[in-house]
Amino acid sequence: MRVALVLVIAAIASAWAQTQTQEPAPCLDRPVAQRPYTRERLLTMVGAQGPDRAEYLVRTCGVRDFFSPELANDLRKAGAEDGVMRAVREVAPKPADTRRRENPKDGLTYVWIPAGKFTMGCSPGDTCSADEKPGHEVEITKGFWLSRTETTQAAYQKVTGKNPSHFKGDDLPVEQVSWDEAVAYCRGIGGRLPTEAEWEYAARGGTKGAQYGDLEAIAWYGGNSDSKTHPVGKNKQENAFGLYDMLGNVWEWTADWYGEKYYEQREGIDPKGPATGTYRTLRGGSWVADPSFVRASYRVRGGPGSRSNGGGFRCLWE
Repeated sequence: MRVALVLVIAAIASAWAQTQTQEPAPCLDRPVAQRPYTRERLLTMVGAQGPDRAEYLVRTCGVRDFFSPELANDLRKAGAEDGVMRAVREVAPKPADTRRRENPKDGLTYVWIPAGKFTMGCSPGDTCSADEKPGHEVEITKGFWLSRTETTQAAYQKVTGKNPSHFKGDDLPVEQVSWDEAVAYCRGIGGRLPTEAEWEYAARGGTKGAQYGDLEAIAWYGGNSDSKTHPVGKNKQENAFGLYDMLGNVWEWTADWYGEKYYEQREGIDPKGPATGTYRTLRGGSWVADPSFVRASYRVRGGPGSRSNGGGFRCLWE
C-alpha cells in the first residue's frame, strides 16, 4: 500500500514538474470562451505534439466535447498516449454539464451563452454596408440559452406537426418559415427569437473578425454547398461557444425590426432594435450566399410573412 502511494505521489510530482518547464500554451492569449479545443483541433494537436506537451495543453486549455468511446478511438488513432487520454477524460465536460441542456419540447441541445461585452457592427478592417456602421460597444447583461444548431426539420415537425421545407431531411435546417411562424415555434418551446445583438454576440464567440474562423471550415455558403442545405452540426466547425452554422446554411430570423440607420443611435445596453418597422432582420448568410454576405455583422431584411428556401431560425430558450 505504501509503495503504491509513493508511486502516485511521484507521478503527480513529475506531472507538476513538467508544467513548470513547458512553453506557455498559445490558448492563454485567447478569450476564455475560445480556449478549449474543438474535436478537430484536439486531434490535430495530439498528432503534432509529443505526449508531455499534449497533456499540458489539454490540461491548460481544456476540451469542448464530451469524452466518448468514439473520441477515445480517434485520439488513439492520432497517437494519444495514456497520459493524454487521462487528461482529456478529466477535463472534458460531463453529460450533465451545466453549459448544455436539452429542451424536452423540441429535443434540441441549447448552449449557455454568458453575459459580456462586444463590438457590434462592422468588424475592424472589413468592407461593410452602411447599415453595419458604426461599430459600437454593446453589453449583454444577462446570459441566455441558445440552440446549438439551427432548428431542424425533425424538431419543427415535432412541435408544429408540419414541415414546409424545400430540401427534405430530418437533420437539415427547416426553411420556408416566416418570421411569424418562427416566433410561434419559439414560444411553443418556451423561448423566443434572439435579438440582433444577442445573435451577433453569440455568433462572434469572442472573436472580432468578419467570420469566427476560416469560412470553408465553418460555413455552408454559395461556394461549397452544392446548391443545397446540409445537416446541422456536422462537417463544419463550431464557434467558441459551441454553436454550429451561425454563418451559412440558412439565414436566421432575429426578433428585431430592421432599421437601416439604427446603429447610429449606438444603444449600448441590451439593444432590442427599433420600436416599429416594416421588415424584420435576418442574419448569418445561407447556402446560396456570396462570401461577402456570410459575415457576423451582415444584416438583411425580410417581411414578417416572407419565406424562402434559404431562411430558417434558431431559438433562445428562456
